[in-house]
Amino acid sequence: MSPKASALGTSLPHESGHLHVSGEARYVDDLPPPRGMLVAQALTSNVAHGFIRRLDVRRARVLPGVHAVLTAEDIPGHNDISPFARDEELLASSEVHCIGQSIALVVAESLELCRAGLARIEIDIEPLPAILSIEAARAAGSFLSNEHVIERGHLETAFAGAKLRLEGTVETGGQDHFYLETHASLVTPLEDRSFLVQSSTQHPSEVQAKVAEVLGLSSSAVVVECPRMGGGFGGKETQAANFAALAALGAHHTRRPVKVWLNRDQDMICTGKRHPFWSRFRAGFEADGRITALEVETYSDGGFSADLSKPVLDRALFHLDNAYFIPNLRFSGRVVRTHQPSNTAFRGFGGPQGMFVVEHVLNLAAERLGLDSAEIRERNFYGPAPRNLTPYGQEVTENRLARIHSELLESAEYRARQASIAAHNQSHRWKKRGLAFQPVKFGISFTNAMLNQAGALVNIFIDGSVQVNHGGTEMGQGLHTKMRVIAAHELGLPLSRIRLMTTATDKIPNTSATAASSGADLNGQAVRQACVTLRERLKEVACGLLEIPETERAGVIFEDGQVRHPASKMTVDFSALTVRAHRDQVSLSATGYYRTPNIHYDEAQGRGHPFHYFAYGGAVIEVEVNGFTGEHRLRRVDVLHDVGDSLVPSVDRGQIEGGFIQGLGWLTSEELVVAESGELRTHSPDTYKIPALGEAPPDFFVHLLERAPQPDVVHGSKAVGEPPFMLAIGVITALRQAILAYGSGAAELSLEIPATPEAVLRAIESRREPR
Repeated sequence: MSPKASALGTSLPHESGHLHVSGEARYVDDLPPPRGMLVAQALTSNVAHGFIRRLDVRRARVLPGVHAVLTAEDIPGHNDISPFARDEELLASSEVHCIGQSIALVVAESLELCRAGLARIEIDIEPLPAILSIEAARAAGSFLSNEHVIERGHLETAFAGAKLRLEGTVETGGQDHFYLETHASLVTPLEDRSFLVQSSTQHPSEVQAKVAEVLGLSSSAVVVECPRMGGGFGGKETQAANFAALAALGAHHTRRPVKVWLNRDQDMICTGKRHPFWSRFRAGFEADGRITALEVETYSDGGFSADLSKPVLDRALFHLDNAYFIPNLRFSGRVVRTHQPSNTAFRGFGGPQGMFVVEHVLNLAAERLGLDSAEIRERNFYGPAPRNLTPYGQEVTENRLARIHSELLESAEYRARQASIAAHNQSHRWKKRGLAFQPVKFGISFTNAMLNQAGALVNIFIDGSVQVNHGGTEMGQGLHTKMRVIAAHELGLPLSRIRLMTTATDKIPNTSATAASSGADLNGQAVRQACVTLRERLKEVACGLLEIPETERAGVIFEDGQVRHPASKMTVDFSALTVRAHRDQVSLSATGYYRTPNIHYDEAQGRGHPFHYFAYGGAVIEVEVNGFTGEHRLRRVDVLHDVGDSLVPSVDRGQIEGGFIQGLGWLTSEELVVAESGELRTHSPDTYKIPALGEAPPDFFVHLLERAPQPDVVHGSKAVGEPPFMLAIGVITALRQAILAYGSGAAELSLEIPATPEAVLRAIESRREPR
């Protein structure tokens, strides 16, 4: 299809946007209730760690309207919902490991009856010592992983020769996913011991496998559908299996459809979060700000079971360098086990926590050396050999860091604004401003090579309309919009002829999660391959309709719903071609498959090629801080981001804006408060503050890097879901600049994360000169 006629690379509305705004978009809880549907609620632990001495459900079972009360003894298959470690029970059998862990399930005709049934369950839990922090877990030797080490160069020699040496600790907190749609699953029993699962999940195949395992069935007996999600952000990658399995267990025992839906409080209390990290570092610098050595020892809080904590830690280690070449280094990390809900995937998957460490180190060095934040970062960028190898030995290719730095600082008027802010700070005692530049280099691919594969099924109907099935899930990020554009481009059809279907395991089996920013990369290649197969198959039929020899098939063009042969000036409508293909007994259905090449990593050696490519971006961020209250606001944000040749620029810009604002929340407002008992105190919007419209900057300029196609990716595009999240780290750099302008009282600025107004005010007070 010619570039002029194709929708590829043009800004478009979201594929379901009209359904979102009209309220017609159906999520799991919006699906029409099947006849006889029941609902279920779990009895959860109210202690962080304990032994179940007694569990009596008899009084609940006899309550009218209650159809089943189920415990671990009622599970026909395996009592496990973990992704791979086999360390997380669906229903606790003898010991509970966190507040919110499920112990029993009440299945009833209404939520009110479920609650009444829960109140009738008699349970006695003997409290056991609970570990609730990384510090306590390290002291107790409580770990979920072995140590992972990446190192190179001569660390101690570099430290000895460094002109500036720094050391300290860095701590970043957790973050709730706070998707608009909470967890929901509806399971309907079908004939012959089979089940239909409709789940709000990023990973239908994992839900299928875990439901089958819990029920003691083969995967072929379970079909999982994901109509769409109201957000996921990683929180529905593994943890949706829990609630689908609970609903399936209820459906198995009652032989009726069962829905499990969580309200906001339940969702926040029972599910895992972004991993908190604690790191200790030593760093060495030259006098001009070039880093010569960095040692980081990092620990993440995995919660009570493994979940995805080990790969999250791995990616954190892979991103401790961010955009900077570090000649001598040692990075090490372990996951600790605490008595908290199992922490899980979250946008960035450890990358933000890793990057924050090196950015903190650069901030300290810049402040000590009197260097500008943009200047010290540019001096440490990856560059030509030998400054082009990551700590794990992968070459940094298509490096666009220097170009982004140059173009962005010019378009954002960085130098002029820097001078203007300095003048403002001199003349305003109680309101100070700060300006920062933040770069990002983020690796794209699942680091587990096996997961980098995708399938698609494309069906063309006799009337020339098309259904596209692929293994990715739509959670508002615009994946279906991009798949629709790719299919339309390859088949030369208007978008109105392409329909995206509900993601389902009976259409696309053995899928990977829609995660790691790879949804469009993987599924887009699979959709493209299926469409190319169909197009080439139809060219043979077209030769007959166009009355041209088979040797001329290469000259046949699919465009604007027409099939043309420019040399002979012959044209036929695409629908006429499909009618002829069906008459001639030519298949109008094709599958596509793609696997990412050359992904490998040897943990024992700390070397490999865990990423297909790197995504780059940069942001210039201006903040203003109130010295009376510590309140702060973004005044202006300029972003220049590398998305390759964008498939749909409007979708990519939306992802950049949303990712940045979500990162802002993690770093400045979203504070998880856990009581000494292990109880989460901040489990609703009245106590847990996510960014709203008021937190967005009044001036928010997002530009996509031009002339930057990415080789070996579908139509030269690049992933965009996660990298912009890390651009918000620059907000902390800008806040530090503003706080430093309040005085020089403390030798070194200490700013807690999240940088809430209270934390900022404490930092300001530490800067004020004594009276």
